[in-house]
Amino acid sequence: MAVSIAQRPSANGRVLIITFLTTVIFHCSVADIAAGASTPEELPHRRFEYKYSFKGPHLSQTDGGVPFWIHTGNAIPGADQVRITPSLRSQKGSVWTKNKVNFNHWEAEVTFRVSGRGRMGADGLAVWFTSEQGLDGPVYGGADQWNGIGIFFDSFDNDGKKNNPAIVVVGNNGKLVYDHQNDGTTQSLGTCLRDFRNKPYPVRSKITYYQKTLTVMINNGFTPDRDDYEFCTKVDNMVLPSEGFFGISAATGGLADDHDVLSFLLFRLSEPGQQPPPPESEIPKEEKDKYQEEFQNFQQELDKKKEDFQKEHPEVQGEPIEDFYESVNDREIRQVFEGQNRIHLEIKQLNRQLAMILDEQRRYVNVITEEVAKKGTNAESAQLDTTGQQQLGSVITTQQEVLKNLNELRNSFSESLKQIGSTQHQANAGGIGTYETIQHFNDIKEHLHMVKRDVEHLVQRNAQNPAEKIMKCPDVPPMPTCLATLHFVIFIVVQSVLFFCYIMYKSQQEAAAKKFF
Repeated sequence: MAVSIAQRPSANGRVLIITFLTTVIFHCSVADIAAGASTPEELPHRRFEYKYSFKGPHLSQTDGGVPFWIHTGNAIPGADQVRITPSLRSQKGSVWTKNKVNFNHWEAEVTFRVSGRGRMGADGLAVWFTSEQGLDGPVYGGADQWNGIGIFFDSFDNDGKKNNPAIVVVGNNGKLVYDHQNDGTTQSLGTCLRDFRNKPYPVRSKITYYQKTLTVMINNGFTPDRDDYEFCTKVDNMVLPSEGFFGISAATGGLADDHDVLSFLLFRLSEPGQQPPPPESEIPKEEKDKYQEEFQNFQQELDKKKEDFQKEHPEVQGEPIEDFYESVNDREIRQVFEGQNRIHLEIKQLNRQLAMILDEQRRYVNVITEEVAKKGTNAESAQLDTTGQQQLGSVITTQQEVLKNLNELRNSFSESLKQIGSTQHQANAGGIGTYETIQHFNDIKEHLHMVKRDVEHLVQRNAQNPAEKIMKCPDVPPMPTCLATLHFVIFIVVQSVLFFCYIMYKSQQEAAAKKFF
């Protein structure tokens, strides 16, 4: 025991030294990780390129085309989308950019919808970046043996492996023939299984080519969130042509789907330390001179029209042009007055309806009062039941309260009409401020709330009043019969004669037919 106690301090010292060294190493590694995390990789700069993009609304021009794009085949440009192919058999179409893309890195966002009635569809949709325009061909409506890249949204299972719908990335150097029988799987550089047909929201795909890496992201169409992308596939060390055209094509076969493209947005990507040149520097000098000349001609025509207008209308010379247009304050005041006019008309209509109800209630009170007076003068009035007299008295009291409440409602409506009339008169005399207008609106609103409360209170009182349940409308007198007995007998006799005549005629026709045969 003595030996073990004497050796314990040295063992504890070694444990403390090991623990200290472990702590130091751990802190150093954490510091290195934190330093690496504090300098994340910067994202590339994005710049929107409108000459290689399209998006609704007002997508189609008067000539039926899309600005900066051409369409071929069965493609139908519309106001909000481009229908690449309709849901008919053996259709194909495409849209392509008119100008070549001359920047190395890019990002394309495609929003499309593929919809059909069947459980399966065909054939699919393709997004292209090629050195030449593949306006027509057998590969989803595009040309075969292309030089570039094609991202295929294949909806039909040609090889029978039940691996469709799928997204397939296929590259080509201009010599390969697309493998239709195997859905391009033998030539694909990347693929993912995603169902993009008949989704509640449009499907979005983001295709990025940056530093020789192609990345495809997909939005499944189950949410309207535009940034809800998930990873599909990635291809490294891909070399694409330095210049090329973007295109979208689609095709149908024995089965058919509607292939609609809602938007195609292209962004130029540049490295963080390398800013892209300004758009003005990309315009050729000839186009700059042409645009400048057109602007100068337009400016001269505008100045000439101004001079002609001043000569024809000398009375408006010296007045600022801004006076001819409505300012923001004038528009707000005009809208306030229009709202007041509408409220004024509504209150007038309610006032007329209340007047009609008031007249009806007065007539009811007069009729009940006359009935009570007649029964009071009659000799049999003494035999009336006491409960009946109390009920009649409660009915008269209720009707009088109704008249009183209706008079109060009518008076409140009249006050509201007077306030609106005074507001409009003041405004027409010399304008009205915003504070006074809001104050008048608050007063009108308060009166309308009072009217609403009074009407609800009146309805509740009438619903709770038991005397109203006893009051019944008089029965409708019996209507005289429209058909007399004599007329009915004559009608039956004539109908019977006609029926027997028809039977005899029919039998004669059948006998003649038998003789003929």
